Amino acid sequence: MNTEPIFQAISPAPSPVHPAVLSAPHGIDVAWARHQSEVREAQKLRFDVFATEMGARLPHTVPGHDVDLFDDFCEHLLVRDKASRQVIGTYRVLTPAQAKRVGSTYSDTEFDLTRLRGVRERMVELGRSCVHRDHRHGGVIMALWGALAGFMVRNQLDTMIGCASIPMQHEGVHGMVGGGHAAASIWRQVKDQHLAPIDFHVRPRLPLPVDRLNSTLAVQPPALIKGYLRLGAKVMGPPAWDPDFNAADLPMLMRLSDLPARYRKHFLGA
Repeated sequence: MNTEPIFQAISPAPSPVHPAVLSAPHGIDVAWARHQSEVREAQKLRFDVFATEMGARLPHTVPGHDVDLFDDFCEHLLVRDKASRQVIGTYRVLTPAQAKRVGSTYSDTEFDLTRLRGVRERMVELGRSCVHRDHRHGGVIMALWGALAGFMVRNQLDTMIGCASIPMQHEGVHGMVGGGHAAASIWRQVKDQHLAPIDFHVRPRLPLPVDRLNSTLAVQPPALIKGYLRLGAKVMGPPAWDPDFNAADLPMLMRLSDLPARYRKHFLGA
């Protein structure tokens, strides 16, 4: 089984593990980055969304790009607009082999993942998901998820984890809600219906103080979290506070075995 990245700093010419271009809805292409220039395009989109749009404080490693130490160890999935060839959506994927090389996952920096020891050999981390503001419709994210599902099956992996962010300034029924109250309210909702089994519970290293916040507000989770939950994802514990991204991060767990039948057929043809 080969799960080496298409682009990574350690091995400059790894063997491809993906089709060059994957099937996608009309008007967009989905492909895995093969060159550093393509990774840079993803990093620029991430900067535009996270820093310019959401106000995240990011390192200035490459001006105008979101770059961190995990990027060189990850595979980068890109969605392009067919007409403009602009990257309009991206995910990065850290495989078990590459997590060993870098020494951890990004999620390890925010949560104590001790209870996940038994699944790490079959577990990938999804991260830095974002979609250009002009293309936030179901087609882009479904194309990304379809490619990710195919990757998991080809590489005999069955578990996905990641940090799903709730902005500190999040829209509620009566306008914007700040101060973490929306995140506390969303945590209350999801823990009642979507909490992972205790064997998968994790603890935040810098917890959001949910017990001191108003958790009774009528707010909806961000669209990406709602999408994860529809796919059968579970929340592994309370949110961590990420000051650099001005967000609360929920630790999410997705297992292929938990995919509802309709999505299993759509993504896996089974």
